[in-house]
Amino acid sequence: MDFRRRRTLSTRGAAAAAAAGLLFTGCSAGASDPSAASMPARAVPAALKPYYEQTLSWRACGDAGFECATLKAPLDYAKPGTGRDLRLAVSRKKATGTGRRLGSLLVNPGGPGGSAIGYLQSYAAVGYPARVRARYDMVAMDPRGVAGSEPVTCLSDKQMDAFTQTDQTPDAPVETGRLVAAYKKFARGCATRSGKILGHVSTVESARDMDLLRAALGDKRLSYVGASYGTFLGAAYADLYPRRVGRLVLDGALDPALSAERMNRDQTAGFETAFTAFAKDCVRRDGCPLGTRTVAAARDRLGAFFARLDSHPVRTGESRKLGESLATMGVIAAMYDETAWPQLRTALRSAMRGDGGGLLNLADLYYERDTDGSYANLMYANPAVNCLDLPPAFRTPAQVEKAVPAFEKASPVFGETLAWAALNCAYWPVPPTGKPHPLHAKGAAPIVVVGTTRDPATPYPWARALATQLSSATLLTYEGDGHTAYGRGSRCVDTAINTYLLTGRPPARHKRCP
Repeated sequence: MDFRRRRTLSTRGAAAAAAAGLLFTGCSAGASDPSAASMPARAVPAALKPYYEQTLSWRACGDAGFECATLKAPLDYAKPGTGRDLRLAVSRKKATGTGRRLGSLLVNPGGPGGSAIGYLQSYAAVGYPARVRARYDMVAMDPRGVAGSEPVTCLSDKQMDAFTQTDQTPDAPVETGRLVAAYKKFARGCATRSGKILGHVSTVESARDMDLLRAALGDKRLSYVGASYGTFLGAAYADLYPRRVGRLVLDGALDPALSAERMNRDQTAGFETAFTAFAKDCVRRDGCPLGTRTVAAARDRLGAFFARLDSHPVRTGESRKLGESLATMGVIAAMYDETAWPQLRTALRSAMRGDGGGLLNLADLYYERDTDGSYANLMYANPAVNCLDLPPAFRTPAQVEKAVPAFEKASPVFGETLAWAALNCAYWPVPPTGKPHPLHAKGAAPIVVVGTTRDPATPYPWARALATQLSSATLLTYEGDGHTAYGRGSRCVDTAINTYLLTGRPPARHKRCP
């Protein structure tokens, strides 16, 4: 599934972070690692001491003020020191103020698969509030398998183009066979190109890497802002190392106790909630491409449009045509941020008149396909982590067919597509290592969990659930649309989070913000 923070769809880049393989792959949550659970603050196994005691060698990189370094981590935490190490990319921008430093603030935009360094350099280290950047060194590390950190790769760019156009709503056995074949080819490509790392990109392993980074930065405790999937990464860290928790903000939270099927279905309902909000706004406007009557009529019109594209794709101004799969992804992409709604209205209007270029552009932004036809590794890292973290949502096409009615009940528009997309992990070449279970982080310092009431990608009930599970968590609610809340325009939310980051004082219990 796609658990990533999106700031805008009008520009391309890592600030729009992560996605999911043929979109929703089985969702990431609930990884486990008994050998590391709740480690005491000072407990470092002897075999890991060289990793904890390493010194980072910083060099100038990117724009002025940024530094980069490489962190060494064991490929397999069960076998450290065997020479099979990973080189993980790290970047920082030092605190800009003259007051007392509060240490490092690690950021992660979600995914899994979003480049944390891209997010840092394009947004967090320049766009977070100045008073936060004045007191913290802003830091990011691309998780293992992502972007600059031994990236997972699976297909050539041309193969990926074909994969994204595969029919995700099979109407006959032959079409089901093509979809299964696409998933199998994707999985084989990952095994062939990234077999060394493929079994070691779990969320728990990335959380353990974060503790190595904390030590290398010289911080006694980890302060962190994680968005979307980044909330699970942060919660996993807190559960592993509760006494090393500093100030943790988990914005757009996942519920790690849910199964992959339940998470996929819940997210499907989340996109339906977001579409309803979009449709309510659209039908009140002259020229709405979905009509000017009711939300139900708009939903029916979009569904009929998707059905037409299934058999009659439209031109886009390039060799690829816009079929149902790419069009659906284009619409879903715009559900992440209400500021993308005007762009979606224009794209839908053009596509319904025979020019699918606008919707194709939205889909390409979602998949992180560049204008030269190249893909970032987002779409490969995402299933690699998801399929390792949880048992697959479905194991056979028959199971999907049985589940489709429930998914369509959750979303008449997106349900069938997202049910079939959840079959991806059934053919993954390495078995899952995690399972769904609640995370408690007993003994951790206060943690702030943030939930948006109409969040399409991480539904609000997930934030409530995570805040209940984590023993020291406070829930901050943003009553609004879009994915995540910090830095999206609510002064109430931003003030509460900034105060917590700067003073350690969490918001009042059950605080709600407009």
